[in-house]
Amino acid sequence: MARLKDRFEAEILPSLMERFGYTNVWQVPRLEKLSINMGVGKAKESTDILDAAVKELTIIAGQKVVITKAKKSISAFGIRMGMPIGCRVTLRGDRMWEFTDRLFSISLPRIRDFRGLSRNAFDGRGNYTFGLDDQLIFPELGYDDIERQRGLEITFVTTARTDEESRALLELLGMPFTR
Repeated sequence: MARLKDRFEAEILPSLMERFGYTNVWQVPRLEKLSINMGVGKAKESTDILDAAVKELTIIAGQKVVITKAKKSISAFGIRMGMPIGCRVTLRGDRMWEFTDRLFSISLPRIRDFRGLSRNAFDGRGNYTFGLDDQLIFPELGYDDIERQRGLEITFVTTARTDEESRALLELLGMPFTR
């Protein structure tokens, strides 16, 4: 079982119940899923670039990646409907907890001049999204494993009804917010 999940059930859940005055355990906000997205704009030029991105994201997430396709044509960008333009993966359950633990304790501290994540990146429904400029912060990837530097977006989807509840949950889980 995941280390962070055990901590959630033992420490964080009672803390949130007391802080927000919940009477039932199922009212407490939880992590529902984690979505990782990597847009590959250069994929229209060569499929090798997309294959490399899929390989890297699969290594990072530890789960098979889905290739995303353009929903509509945009002539200004040279994109046709149905063209592969990126990849994404959704983590749930133990894989989600393991990834979250590795992200907070190993990967984010490896970012140079890291001062914390923005407190304002909530969507109003309790979900939090942030972007990373480089996939090399993940220890699973080495310099030899990547062809080029790519960014990715990570979205934490929670069952929280408000941003305040979600912020409290993520802070207790160990997300490094700016002060």
